[in-house]
Amino acid sequence: MNSAVRLALIAGACAFALPANAQLATHMDLSYAMIKAIAEGAVQACQAKGYHVSVTVGRDGGTLAQIRGDGAAPHTMENSRRKAYTALTFAAPSAVFAKDVATNEGAKQRATLPGVIGIGLPIKVGEDTIGAVGISGSPGGNDEPCSKAGIDRVAAQLR
Repeated sequence: MNSAVRLALIAGACAFALPANAQLATHMDLSYAMIKAIAEGAVQACQAKGYHVSVTVGRDGGTLAQIRGDGAAPHTMENSRRKAYTALTFAAPSAVFAKDVATNEGAKQRATLPGVIGIGLPIKVGEDTIGAVGISGSPGGNDEPCSKAGIDRVAAQLR
């Protein structure tokens, strides 16, 4: 087949090809009111137990809101940010992250990444992680219940 015929066949095929339909990506997001309710609810839940904490609500590795509660130490701000970052990055609660680190060599290596601290709670809609909460300043085992108390304030909107 000569090159003129091949070129004509290719041009004809291209003429009949359907254009691709590009669509914008859609995603769920937290509103300002939801972010504020989560952060305040988490701090208040820990304060009710006598804990002086800071809380961070994050999304996409960034901070959306951060509160340093009354009496919370200065380092708790950065610590809470790192906890939210970790829960968001790995889309898992601290208990799941801790189990993975204890049993999985790959998870052990991820736990050494800069900024990773395995105590936080993702904010989920179904299986999609749309944010995370990190708390610092409470004694061991109390971060997750306080984070959950904050998320519970907006649970009806996360459906």
